[in-house]
Amino acid sequence: MTNFVEELRWRGLLHDIMPETEEYLLKHQTTGYIGFDPTADSLHIGSLVQIIILMHFQRCGHNSIALVGGATGMVGDPSGKSAERNLLNEETLAKNIAGVKGQLERFLNFDKSTIDNPAELVNNYDWMKEISLIEFVRDTGKHITVNYMMAKDSVKKRLNGEYAEGMSFTEFTYQLFQGYDFYHLYKEKNCKLQMGGSDQWGNITTGTELIRRKAQGKAYAITVPLVTKADGTKFGKTEGGNVWLDAQRTSPYKFYQYWLNSSDEDAEKYIKIFTFLDKDSIEALIEEHKEQPHLRLLQKKVGEEVTIMTHGKDAYENALKASNILFGKSTADDLKSLDEQTFLDVFEGVPQAVISKEDIDSGLDMIAALAAKTNFLNSNGDARRALKENAISVNKEKVGEDYLIRTSDLIAQKYVLLQRGKKSYFFLQLAN
Repeated sequence: MTNFVEELRWRGLLHDIMPETEEYLLKHQTTGYIGFDPTADSLHIGSLVQIIILMHFQRCGHNSIALVGGATGMVGDPSGKSAERNLLNEETLAKNIAGVKGQLERFLNFDKSTIDNPAELVNNYDWMKEISLIEFVRDTGKHITVNYMMAKDSVKKRLNGEYAEGMSFTEFTYQLFQGYDFYHLYKEKNCKLQMGGSDQWGNITTGTELIRRKAQGKAYAITVPLVTKADGTKFGKTEGGNVWLDAQRTSPYKFYQYWLNSSDEDAEKYIKIFTFLDKDSIEALIEEHKEQPHLRLLQKKVGEEVTIMTHGKDAYENALKASNILFGKSTADDLKSLDEQTFLDVFEGVPQAVISKEDIDSGLDMIAALAAKTNFLNSNGDARRALKENAISVNKEKVGEDYLIRTSDLIAQKYVLLQRGKKSYFFLQLAN
């Protein structure tokens, strides 16, 4: 076995570990799991850490189980939460579960024909739905004392007045539900290890305790640190909200930009956490980055690796092409190859004007495009001066006063990009 724990350790991905776990994993091919609560129909990059842990586990020769919490998702995990979660209806939950399952299948290898240790996907609703309340209270609840449950940080913080709302019985029982999942997987799939974020330690150890008391067995636990940003802002958040793994929620361009815009300090951490580059390659890249920090080598490499892993190579190349557009390294052909969403993402916030199809069909002259019809420039005189100074570009190519904008100039059949100098952008949008 490859040393999974050492792999986590040098990458800065080891927070808590139960005694004897590392020794056990070195001697046995082990089944381990991580749970994902379907609170939305997409995971975000905070979840990516847990997915990568399962990927490392599989690469080290062990058996990975990804659990989607169809049952626990109905209850809501109180860990790290200051208020009760909104409970989801079954229709929303089913939609979320389908979305999460589809994403997990992009990262983990579930194909039995290509690998000796294929990953497995399970939904805890499949076994929890068969258990009655009386049966659960009698056969599971009696093994874990209330004193034990109240000693957990996730409970204490809510009960000791740190948060005003207190805690409902629904959320109080969550750790029993999660503990039962571990017990069930231990019994049915010989699963000996549960992993998760550091905020999950209390829930995970409830599972190991349940296994010890109810099955007289021994199980293990590992948690990884919650990723933080050096500037104190929350990892995975932008002004627009979460950075999602779903391309419809966060476009590959914006996804790539998130990594590209990280600080040097964060990028040095991210290259270890979010890529599978080996230790020597990472250390060499860090040294090279320190010699030429202005080249942002770490940020570019993290962005490349994570975008390809999440969205594929074509999406990464499109995001890279789109990134280069703002820095003068692109051509009209590059612009025209962008899809509509990527174009709008790149030029978000850039002023625009609507033009008619008739304008384009007859050929829109540059004075009208710059001033008379758009007010990009203040007057026709300003437009003529800028054109004579060779300061105007259409779709990144310099044009003169005699140029006519036509249908062939349209990007995504709808837009034309105007530019004055290096940094002043404006785009025309064809009326519907």
